[in-house]
Amino acid sequence: MTTSQLEESIDYSVAIAALTQADPILATLIEQVGACTLNLGRQKGDLLYCLCESILYQQLSGKAAAAIHRRFLALYPHQGFPTAAELLNTPDEDLRSAGISRPKIVYLKDLAQKTLDGLPTMAELDAMDDEAIVQTLIPIKGVGRWTVQMLLIFRLHRWDVLPVDDLGIRSGIRRAYGLAELPNKKTVERIGQPWRPYRTIASWYLWRSLDITTPASTAKP
Repeated sequence: MTTSQLEESIDYSVAIAALTQADPILATLIEQVGACTLNLGRQKGDLLYCLCESILYQQLSGKAAAAIHRRFLALYPHQGFPTAAELLNTPDEDLRSAGISRPKIVYLKDLAQKTLDGLPTMAELDAMDDEAIVQTLIPIKGVGRWTVQMLLIFRLHRWDVLPVDDLGIRSGIRRAYGLAELPNKKTVERIGQPWRPYRTIASWYLWRSLDITTPASTAKP
């Protein structure tokens, strides 16, 4: 699905029908959660903006990260968001004053430098396959596979992404499938195989299922 198509209303009915038929446990979650609104949570902005936001949100609660992100943006009141050169030239002390940790300052500066050196545009990324995008972006400090997968899901809206290391995904699977412990990467991949080519949609339902107070099915796969 291209970026231009995202401007239109997204119909998830085919994906949901396929997932419901492929996995009865996931079908229960889909029924409990309701309509898929993944498109309403997608990111906007260029690559620098999106990866800056992802870096700032790493290993923090959403509330704490949002506060730091606001203070970061407030450092650039005239343009709303810095260019790569402006970010690179921002004193570390100013970034620290926004609550950004020293390691994340290193990550942001490395991202800014690599942007100046010539990272792909969003349009160029849009023409690449998922794994090529991962391999292109993970050389950036602080940007691992999970960070790129979030970009694939929430900015490029790729439909077959399964973040096997994501704690929310692992917790959702443990709860829904009645596992004694959090599943490892191989278990997540095995359980997620029937969800192809709509693993992004399945992931969204697993994330949302954690907000449900009534326990999901405890049947084991």
